[in-house]
Amino acid sequence: MSFYSYDPNSLEKHGKSFYWASFFLPYKSKDAASELYSICRYFDDLADETPNDQSEKLKSEFEQICNNVEHPINKFLKSNNIPIQILGDLIQGLIQDQKLVRIQTEKDLIEYSYQVAGTVGLMMQPLILVKNKNANKHAVDLGIAMQLTNIARDIYEDAIMNRVYLPKEWLKEISIEHLKSDSNDEIQTQMSAILRKLIELSEIYYQNGFSGMKYIPIKTRLAIFFAAKIYRAIGMKIKGNNYQYSNKRVYLNKLNKLWVTIKSLPEFILLKMIYRTYTPIRESFQNENL
Repeated sequence: MSFYSYDPNSLEKHGKSFYWASFFLPYKSKDAASELYSICRYFDDLADETPNDQSEKLKSEFEQICNNVEHPINKFLKSNNIPIQILGDLIQGLIQDQKLVRIQTEKDLIEYSYQVAGTVGLMMQPLILVKNKNANKHAVDLGIAMQLTNIARDIYEDAIMNRVYLPKEWLKEISIEHLKSDSNDEIQTQMSAILRKLIELSEIYYQNGFSGMKYIPIKTRLAIFFAAKIYRAIGMKIKGNNYQYSNKRVYLNKLNKLWVTIKSLPEFILLKMIYRTYTPIRESFQNENL
């Protein structure tokens, strides 16, 4: 049985892009963001603790947190004005991963992305001193954008774990065996079109996320902007590779991250001028406006 305890090094060990961006946060926000990451990592690890279905364990752990005001996770959420229902939504996404993962539609893909990443955007809001509820939809969309990037990057690795997050309505006749194959020539044309569609979809969500940066105080805005730009750069690297499907994971090294950071500064200065509008592209989720 696992028990939660805050790991202050969790962000550095497991969240490389976020850890890079966290250097631009004031100490108090960085510390709180690190603890939130540690909580999310705890549930990730709990979900992957054994090859068996961990759904009941995840549900039980969440119930214990809800029912125990002294539980460190409950205390952290309360002290930072984070509704516990949002953590519940994240856990629902992890429970979904315990089953046979076969996403059927684009709508299902967006809902899953909200559960495992949009929720994190929402929980980050009070930690980076955002007070305007109008920011919520932007935070959700930025989280969704990042998760779509994750999915684009990890298609092969996910398939090896018998997980397919690309919608069946996009894949059509492409099977998981095709996705796990070391030779992708047979499906390369179709997969390139799917990767293009996924990256272009993520771009709309990134634009929506960036258009909400105006709600983030200037002293915490830069870190969130850099984190998003670094994640987005992974998608741009996939685009630069002509959306080629490969069993090799696309990633950014430290030099790449430094270049993205430097290159993004002029855009940061002009944020409010560049990103003015929000594109309605999804339905609201039940708990996003708590």
